[in-house]
Amino acid sequence: MNSARGFIFAIAVLLVTPGIALASATLVEPPALAPVVASGDLPPVEQRLPNPPRVADLDGKDRTIGKYGGSLRLLMARQKDIRLLVVYGYARLVGYNRDLELEPDILESVEVEDQRVFTLRLRENHRWSDGQPFTSEDFRYFWEDVANNEALSLFGPPRVMIVDGQSPRFEVLDERTIRYSWPTPNPYFLPALAGARPLFIYRPAHYLRRFHQRYADAQKLQAMIEEAGARNWAGLHHEMDEQYRFDNVDLPTLQPWVNTTRPPSERFIFHRNPYYHRIDSAGHQLPYIDEVVISIADANLIPAKTGFGESDLQAKYIRFDHYTFLKKGEKDKDFDVRLWPTASGAKVALYPNLTAADPVWREVLRDVRFRRALSLAIDRQAINQVLYFGLARPSADAILPESPLFEAEYQSTWAALDIDQANALLDDIGLARSDGGTRLLPDGRPLQIIADTAGESTEESDVLELVKSDWAQIGVELFTKPSQREVFRNRVFSGAAIMSVWSGLENGLPTADMSPAELAPTGQWQLQWSEWGEYFETAQASGLPPDMPVAKELLRLNKDWRFAKDSAQRRQVWREMLKLRADQVFSIGTVNGVPSPVVVNRQLRNVPEKAVFNWDPGAFFGIYRPDTFWFDGDRRTEAQ
Repeated sequence: MNSARGFIFAIAVLLVTPGIALASATLVEPPALAPVVASGDLPPVEQRLPNPPRVADLDGKDRTIGKYGGSLRLLMARQKDIRLLVVYGYARLVGYNRDLELEPDILESVEVEDQRVFTLRLRENHRWSDGQPFTSEDFRYFWEDVANNEALSLFGPPRVMIVDGQSPRFEVLDERTIRYSWPTPNPYFLPALAGARPLFIYRPAHYLRRFHQRYADAQKLQAMIEEAGARNWAGLHHEMDEQYRFDNVDLPTLQPWVNTTRPPSERFIFHRNPYYHRIDSAGHQLPYIDEVVISIADANLIPAKTGFGESDLQAKYIRFDHYTFLKKGEKDKDFDVRLWPTASGAKVALYPNLTAADPVWREVLRDVRFRRALSLAIDRQAINQVLYFGLARPSADAILPESPLFEAEYQSTWAALDIDQANALLDDIGLARSDGGTRLLPDGRPLQIIADTAGESTEESDVLELVKSDWAQIGVELFTKPSQREVFRNRVFSGAAIMSVWSGLENGLPTADMSPAELAPTGQWQLQWSEWGEYFETAQASGLPPDMPVAKELLRLNKDWRFAKDSAQRRQVWREMLKLRADQVFSIGTVNGVPSPVVVNRQLRNVPEKAVFNWDPGAFFGIYRPDTFWFDGDRRTEAQ
């Protein structure tokens, strides 16, 4: 994978959509829309597309110009999972390409100056899915009437837009140009716009004004509030304004497909967006596929339903332990099972809680020798062979070799099985053994680690059973405490948990220009130091200040990254943080690069044979552009 270009420089730099020549000047009307165009109810494609449209890069390797038609079937376990169409659709102001480089998408261009001033240029004639113009007014409405309206945004603008306690200066330069200026650098802004769950800094103002106290007729607004059963106008506005939730069929969108089904339902149908801004190099307006159908099923039944051929593209709710069953289904059903590696730093990681409430445990967990001993006592090769048929990668919780920042030491430091060294470290701490062989805490209690889990995966349980057996060799007993996810998090946040279990680093594929905040105590969600992260996240309003020098050093380095002048400086900061994190073993990884089964209908084209399945960056299928997927054969014409 190529390293990402430095999209934020100390001097002004312009991000423009890569130029791809059109094979023909003639735009192609999707056949599904032709009757509506012929009736006069929809303008022809030439009038619906922005100028210039975004041209998809179909390079001919595993992506070719496609054909129109078909219905893409997906299976989801909950109605709220329809939001994944916003994730998969991946229409963003700026977005990542396959090399994890940021490029304008909905935007025509972005000019960045000194990491502080961002000038966004919209495409001429770009329109919402209902045909209304998409202009700078939609950005003004969000900033003035939503983000800075106390009734709608109790805590003010989104956190990523507050830098050193200050909001940006917002300017509308003209109908197509908006500028955000901060006094100090904000290198988090563009990546937030490109996220799997993106920062939406625009709203369809023409639609939402009817629900806003500032614009709506008071009597009509009150009638709508009562009809919707909302508490007040702000509650009604929130209900109508959910671009990510994707459940308001009347809310205009910029995504490739538009929801047409009101919840509750067991079947949601998404039709093509007639005003979608992307085309291929032959002038076909995307998406190729006419509709997406999401069927809701019990999560436990989705692997079986997928194996019986009821989904055309399925990765959600299927795991590696379903692989053998799904492979058997290939023989009789029209699908292939591909294995895409996941991109987290570890499939299963254990997090010693450095802010645990128990003072004895807190002291033991903060001793780096203890954390190193636990890591050295894990047989990662056995986990890989027993559970993953040798297809994963034994590793500490570390970034992946596919990252341009990768160095081999990150995955091997304190991660090679060495029971003798682990025992020596525990002896050096002074953790004596009882007559039964179990080590004792300094206050005489048996060293029994109770690891809190969300209890959502048998795969996780299998890994922990192997770790339990390994740790018994060094006199450490491991028990697990499953609980509901909310309870699990609250126990960690309160310090009640001494250790917890989750996946490893969320982004195992960083580039120098991506934020390293995940490596420092910057968020309450960080299980190894939740209270320190809360202190940072709330600007010292709650939580506890870090009182370990190494944690303070990571925060200093994280700040250095923010003020770095170029990619070379940012790369150096990343290297120091990764090296420090590996040596300190703040989380204990097991294996990474675990393959995730991806079931693909054999007639579905342009889905990569080899890819990485990741939330952010990646948006799962998003960076592979599902609007360019297409059906060959009879699946293009079958009615669903």
